[in-house]
Amino acid sequence: MTPREHEILEIIKSKPIIEQNEIAAILGITRSSVAVHIANLQKKGYLLGRGYIVNNGNYIVGIGAANVDVHGKTKKAIHLHDSNPGHMSTSAGGVTRNVSENFARLGGNVKLITAVGNDVYADKICSECILAGIDISHILKVENHASSTYISVLDENGDMFVALSDMSVLQEMSVEFIHSKASIIKGSRLITCDPALAPDVMQEILSMYSDTIPVFVDPVSQAYAETIVDFIGKFHTAKPNILETEILSGMKINNKKDLYKAAEKILDKGLKRIFISLGSDGCLYMDREGMHVEKKLKPIDKMINATGAGDAFMAAVIYSYINDFLFDDTLDYALAAGIAAISHENTINPNMSVSLIENILKERKYDAK
Repeated sequence: MTPREHEILEIIKSKPIIEQNEIAAILGITRSSVAVHIANLQKKGYLLGRGYIVNNGNYIVGIGAANVDVHGKTKKAIHLHDSNPGHMSTSAGGVTRNVSENFARLGGNVKLITAVGNDVYADKICSECILAGIDISHILKVENHASSTYISVLDENGDMFVALSDMSVLQEMSVEFIHSKASIIKGSRLITCDPALAPDVMQEILSMYSDTIPVFVDPVSQAYAETIVDFIGKFHTAKPNILETEILSGMKINNKKDLYKAAEKILDKGLKRIFISLGSDGCLYMDREGMHVEKKLKPIDKMINATGAGDAFMAAVIYSYINDFLFDDTLDYALAAGIAAISHENTINPNMSVSLIENILKERKYDAK
């Protein structure tokens, strides 16, 4: 799907009964150009028939953590072993749930498979998922168990100082439970998951589906990255940071040459694509076809909250894959989604959308040399 086709599809989603000349006026192009783009969307299966019926049969499945995030941000430099004045907030979180919500806000269709307890946190997780347009009909509710919780402390600049998580309820998701969701998973275009799942569950997902359905993973942390080292090659796409890349590759990264070598070592294990987060320096993309590129966008003046950048990045990578973007456009969208995330105090920017990403790219994409 081209960027222009994508713009037209988003307009049709918001107003299915719309004339071609109206679309042309919105985008500032000719009606005949709109007609060509719509014909292409119909050929590709994104639109059904002449009534501009959007094909919603394409969905992804998210399998992994859903929890309540409790964030604290200090007003001044952190003083250890003491009480620090600051600001507290709570929201639904969890890597897979966050990726799912960002993907849904980009117009994607997503079904979430996770586990929650029987408590007020479960109510919050479910209600926020529903509001975001996530299908939660396949969630496992566990009696007499607390829902997952993630607590983070941010410094005065918005950078994470320390975090603590309790994802133990996810261990209640057994291999048998995953088998019970086989028909839903088999019908998906893509699976996104995180290593908070029990190792045997993760390996079963890969064993059952990785040959026919692309499985994407965010290693999440150094500790979780260690749990997937032995089968990282079964995944289609991974998005580690540098520290997680060291663990997945088994080597220290001291310079740019090391970074490329580490990425190649991971790809040699069977992984098809890797997006290595470089923080303010953007991202390194490499794949098994020999393609590699580093890219970044113009930085924003002030980062408000760094917590959700990786989740937004991954959601945009998934969105780009589902919509057949080339790798260069994928990087643009992913980096712009990350900027959108760090520009808002919430873990997930409630304004996340394709149009927001497009606007960020207009402002922050470096001119081609």
